[in-house]
Amino acid sequence: MTRLAPTTSTKVDYHDPRGSSRRLGWLVLFLVISIVLTTLWYREGSTGPVHRVRSAVATVTTPVTRAGHWVFTPVRSFVAWVSDLGVSRSQLAALRQQNDELRAAAIQADELRAENERLSALLGVGESVASSGVAAGIIGLPDDNYDRVIVLDKGTGDGITLGLPVTTARGLLGQIVELGPNWSKARLISDQKSGVAALVQSKRIPGVVKGSLDGTLNLDFVPVDTKVEVGDVVLTSGLGGVYPKGLVIGEVTDVSDELNTLYKTIVITPANTDPGNIEDVLILTSAPPPISETTGGEEL
Repeated sequence: MTRLAPTTSTKVDYHDPRGSSRRLGWLVLFLVISIVLTTLWYREGSTGPVHRVRSAVATVTTPVTRAGHWVFTPVRSFVAWVSDLGVSRSQLAALRQQNDELRAAAIQADELRAENERLSALLGVGESVASSGVAAGIIGLPDDNYDRVIVLDKGTGDGITLGLPVTTARGLLGQIVELGPNWSKARLISDQKSGVAALVQSKRIPGVVKGSLDGTLNLDFVPVDTKVEVGDVVLTSGLGGVYPKGLVIGEVTDVSDELNTLYKTIVITPANTDPGNIEDVLILTSAPPPISETTGGEEL
């Protein structure tokens, strides 16, 4: 008995040529219409039928477009917000760290710029009095009114010696009275032990600026018959070889004539009123002046 092999069914793809012809016909029709409309658009004027139809369609669809924009704007915002929620904690931490680093860099850049401006101003003071100097920072302020002394971060290792003048961009501040390897102390001109040979700039009247217990500066030994006015600038005179000539000491704020006296009473507001607001100073190193070892003060 002979076994017949099983037959397998074969799937036959049926292709309707009429459907393809219809699709091609529609494509040709749309292409012809597009060409005709485009030709009419460019050849007719702005009041032609195609332009009028387009304007009418735009008029009808504009409210719909605006309504759709109004409806979907919150949806888009919500989708963007949800997308932001997908940012991982590690990405947020990295962004925060980067922001902190950029902020720190900006602060440091501002600080360096301010420091550069202060040092440039100090160097200008040294050039104005034809003296070289060493920039120093203030690391200690006066403890009390009896001893107005500040501490600087430069000492003998930086070439600092006793008696050197200390100034700022505003004017004279004091004089070096004590030294260490990497520090020094400067007595302020407002200290009661301080004295500076001075000159009223506009009148060229000499005198001596003395400090006091309460920090007030007085211009002494100015004859009562001379004319000194409020607002006059007082400079170092250069006499005695202690301070170079021309450093600003301060400005006259009060002048009075007492009876039966030879000299005027003149009060000066110092150029540097508060050392707590000063960061950098200039120690003038050329031609070191002598300093009195017996009193711890300065010679005029």
